[in-house]
Amino acid sequence: MKNRVESVDILRGLTIVAMIMVNNPGSWGSIYPPLMHAEWHGLTPTDLVFPFFLYIVGISISYAYKNKPNTWLTYKKITIRGLKLIGLGLFLGWFLPYFPFFKSFESLRFPGVLQRIGVVFFIAAILFLNFDWKKLLAIGFVILVGYWLFLGFVPLPDGEIPTFDRASNNWANYIDLNVLGNHMWKDDYDPEGLLSTLPAIVTCIIGILIGKVLASKELKKTQFLLIIGAMLLLTGYIWSLWFPLNKALWSSSFVLVTSGWATLILAIVYYVTDVKKIKIGTIFKYVGSNAITIFFLSSFIAKTFYLTKIGENQSIHSWLYQTFYTSWISIDKLASLMYALTVITFYLVLGYIMYKRKIFIKV
Repeated sequence: MKNRVESVDILRGLTIVAMIMVNNPGSWGSIYPPLMHAEWHGLTPTDLVFPFFLYIVGISISYAYKNKPNTWLTYKKITIRGLKLIGLGLFLGWFLPYFPFFKSFESLRFPGVLQRIGVVFFIAAILFLNFDWKKLLAIGFVILVGYWLFLGFVPLPDGEIPTFDRASNNWANYIDLNVLGNHMWKDDYDPEGLLSTLPAIVTCIIGILIGKVLASKELKKTQFLLIIGAMLLLTGYIWSLWFPLNKALWSSSFVLVTSGWATLILAIVYYVTDVKKIKIGTIFKYVGSNAITIFFLSSFIAKTFYLTKIGENQSIHSWLYQTFYTSWISIDKLASLMYALTVITFYLVLGYIMYKRKIFIKV
């Protein structure tokens, strides 16, 4: 990103670190509540992490493609990048760290975090190239309202009244079950499903619009960001009375509330680092410079550690956890947290080394 905004780089890195942290506890059975996703409806700090990243993807799009020509070559580059992200996500789900090195196609999960990032990036970038901010705002509004009306009021094919419950009697789960079948995260739903990707695109569009605010030379950016953040939060929480906050459904209220929190946090970091020029959080900028690479590597290593046996019934992960954490930390949740903190420390150091050696791997 030319004319880089320090706060965006820091927030990107912080978000990746948070993603790695919540994905790498010592034990999935011993996690402090703020580090867990809401069971269904609701919002925890962990539920903010993925939408924050899509929001930052939008900001990056507004900078990276600001002066790009609307040509076939630009579309080709966008398409290739989107396909790379989808391919990396599918690879993570498919590979095994032992022979035959890939699981059966029948058990492969099609959706995923990187897959959603790839799809959302591709569509949002195309929209950015073709529409001004007013039309983007209108597109986002139509998607969010349309998604709410469709999920809440259009009867299912069997005539059943739809709900926002986890059961299959909501449109998001119904479509995933009938299209994806066994290729989902759970038997009854997938948090990165097909229909819920639509409102996720709006999260990215909001990031694009915020990127336009940051690039403006006329606006009082900190004040403007605070006002936008407050408005998003107020609107989102009011809307949640009728359309509950829900990450798995990526509900319209969830889009507004998470984007509101992202904007408020960005406003604070922007004021401290870009306005006051206070050097803080630089370590996160190092990770953010290779965000996708470090996230992919963390997921690859974690899966390898979970599935590689070093005994009859013990994986690398469980051996590390029991040997270096539960052996001397008697509080299970604290031991689990310390393991996660060790993991993110490793990737913070890795990010620092890559940055200092000018190793930047673009996906």
